[in-house]
Amino acid sequence: MLIAAVIDTIYRLGAASVIVAEGPGHIRDTDLLLHESGLRAQLETLKRTSFVDLNFDSVTRVVPGTGLTQLEELWLPTTVQSADVVISMPKIKTHHWAGVTLSLKNSFGILPGSIYGWPKNVLHWQGIDNAIVELAVSVPIHFVIADGIEAMEGNGPLHGPMRRLGCLVFADDPVAADATCCRLMGIHPSRVRYLQMASPLGNLDTNHIEQRGEAVEGVAQQFELLPEFAHLRG
Repeated sequence: MLIAAVIDTIYRLGAASVIVAEGPGHIRDTDLLLHESGLRAQLETLKRTSFVDLNFDSVTRVVPGTGLTQLEELWLPTTVQSADVVISMPKIKTHHWAGVTLSLKNSFGILPGSIYGWPKNVLHWQGIDNAIVELAVSVPIHFVIADGIEAMEGNGPLHGPMRRLGCLVFADDPVAADATCCRLMGIHPSRVRYLQMASPLGNLDTNHIEQRGEAVEGVAQQFELLPEFAHLRG
């Protein structure tokens, strides 16, 4: 129901149309996922709303802007490149390579599998932190809705146990969103390498984040981390 509520709010703000898009990192039957998740049923109740499988969308060539990777070009879905507003809706999780996977890492779901294969290792081979920041520059995120109602700890993003965090994070700054999600997980954001690298793109320091709603300290929990990421604890 979260996506339906978000879309309804977007229309109330005056949007002409909304596209829900996803690009699973592993080969999946996307139609089956839409059915079993209940997302198709939600979308069918909404007018002017469509779904695009980004793995098979038409693509637009983009020249990388950071020099952090050795890639001379990125092929990105035309649907995303032509959008007026991009909203990232990640699950709050730990990650066995990046430490955490939040709104900026969520941009890996933009990459078309038809170009980069599955699980899109071309970007991983460039250094996962480098690739995350490259995508943050190439595909700016305008708004974040991070779902931490049921989060994941330990060996994420696939094999960790569920942690009931019971909160949502809304932000118009993806760096601030990810930093806040880290604090909710008991992680010091400045120790997460990709967030250190992406800090010029947004706000990492709490002194520069306007916090509304519940205080982070009242909601935060200590997530289990893999031993190699123990140093991330706040």
